[in-house]
Amino acid sequence: MAFSREGDGENNSLSVVGGVGAHGPAGSPGQEKGVKLDELKQLHRDLDEAIVAMTAEGAANQLELSRLKKRKLMLRDQITKLEDEIVPDIIA
Repeated sequence: MAFSREGDGENNSLSVVGGVGAHGPAGSPGQEKGVKLDELKQLHRDLDEAIVAMTAEGAANQLELSRLKKRKLMLRDQITKLEDEIVPDIIA
């Protein structure tokens, strides 16, 4: 996963290059979910690093920063949902 800078110096934006692939390695559904979970967690970490970098620059585009934070929260929800599917909450 990588991020690229776009813009002319005055109007910079950060965009995600690549993404989470829909095709994991052949295997059981549990293994595929595990691979997807790892990809989502890596993307979440990448977004977090991008947010920290933009904030550290000081001249962060607030709209872009807000979009990255929203995307990060959506990823966290997806990660939680996938973790619940892999390890269900069983009441004993």
